[in-house]
Amino acid sequence: MRLLFKALTGVLTAGLLVGATTPGVEAADARLPGGRSPTAQDAIDWKPCPRDATAECGTLRLPVDWARPSGEKFYLAVGRRKATDPDRRIGVLLVNPGGPGASGVDYAVKDAPTLFSAEVQEKFDIVGFDPRGVGGSRPVKCSKELLAQQPSVYPRNQAEFDELATFNRALRQDCRRHSGPIFDHADTLSVVRDMDALRGALGEKKINYFGHSYGTLIGEQYAERYGDRIRTMALTANIDHSLGTRDFIVSSAASAEDSFHQFVKWCEATTSCALHGRDVTAVWDDLLARADRGEIRDPENPDQVLTANAIAFAAFRQFFYGPDWDELATYTAGLDAQEPKERRQPEQPQQPRHAEPPASQGTEQQTQANPFHAVFCQDWRIRPKDYRDYARLTEAELRAAPHMRGSPRVHAAVAGCVGWPDEVNNPQHRLRITEAPKILMLHSMHDPANHYSWATNVHRQTRGTTVLLPYEGAGHSVYGRSDCTRDAVDNYLTELKVPSPGSSCAPAGPGLG
Repeated sequence: MRLLFKALTGVLTAGLLVGATTPGVEAADARLPGGRSPTAQDAIDWKPCPRDATAECGTLRLPVDWARPSGEKFYLAVGRRKATDPDRRIGVLLVNPGGPGASGVDYAVKDAPTLFSAEVQEKFDIVGFDPRGVGGSRPVKCSKELLAQQPSVYPRNQAEFDELATFNRALRQDCRRHSGPIFDHADTLSVVRDMDALRGALGEKKINYFGHSYGTLIGEQYAERYGDRIRTMALTANIDHSLGTRDFIVSSAASAEDSFHQFVKWCEATTSCALHGRDVTAVWDDLLARADRGEIRDPENPDQVLTANAIAFAAFRQFFYGPDWDELATYTAGLDAQEPKERRQPEQPQQPRHAEPPASQGTEQQTQANPFHAVFCQDWRIRPKDYRDYARLTEAELRAAPHMRGSPRVHAAVAGCVGWPDEVNNPQHRLRITEAPKILMLHSMHDPANHYSWATNVHRQTRGTTVLLPYEGAGHSVYGRSDCTRDAVDNYLTELKVPSPGSSCAPAGPGLG
């Protein structure tokens, strides 16, 4: 289970510390003292990025708690690539890649040149920021020693459930101690306030926004609060923040299971599949059963036993997201071909009865970035009360995804909130957008992480404001999947053209999703 936890946090909290030491000028509600709107020249001290001088990096000084704008401040890390054709420049395109915990600075500085089309790069300053608590924006940090004590996220009884809750409370206390008050204000509503302050600091009356996955929640809630400050907003792999606990968990599991069935269908129809001609489902189920018995080892570390959940998570995150069916087939066939050896029990993380934060070491080496639950557990009121409640949710999850053993990502996310206080800064609610222009939503019909119903639910709640363009293939990323998806976003951002209602984009090719 520790492998699953580490894989989850490692994937979702990666960030590059860029420009975090460059002081900026305070902006509260995008206004400077006297009510004057800040400009890029007097609010952000732009300098060449340390690791890529072709882009600019800087910081913006903002309140940790927007309810106390004169209180403690932090520096929001920002990265920018200016429009390559200034004469055709339309404005700024703020971007966020999701997570929660992914770096918006990296997205703009490192990824934008290959992600966005030449036309978008010509016409927009592409600006990314590390959300508060992430990367270069006062990152949430936790003790490595305590993180290594993560107990199983699959408790088998009330005592183990209590153990998990005790650990989570200890970890929460530890992370708050290492991170400061930003930990209690890492929610998306606070990020939305930061983003509007950034808009003002950039000297823009209106922004364009491109958000992916968890970045769509930032976009949705910005549109609720500041809809009249949007020119365009494109959202891909959308989050439905109105879901209750059971619906959230079950739909996430169903999404992972659907991707598994897409893989099986591809393998049955593709002669190059390493499992072609075999009963792929039976091979997979048998592989997980062997892993349960401690018979499967990590090919890159033969001394390490792989758990079934570690294998499922690898399939989910490494191969479903692309999707990369060919590599998944090769990976599965390689594990299945392992010769039976002496059985070993999969390693279990230590499960202390009373986890306590370790003594402070006072060194950077003793902590690591760990923002995921600081965000997630403040954005979602998901708090299983006891083992019986938790077991019912897990049973429903397993029924929805018997071959994937539930949703590897969401199960660990929910488990991390066990034992947290009931109060949350940003509880779920139906989306209500009243002043925004048309917002373009794209979503894969076979998204492994965010169920397609999430997009249809959001669209139903905002039918007068949003336009939904389904991509009929698989995978988590949508924008660059085909000419259809790319052109839809580009034409919308540059020309304000939205797809016709009822239109969709076909899969990129046979077996390609």
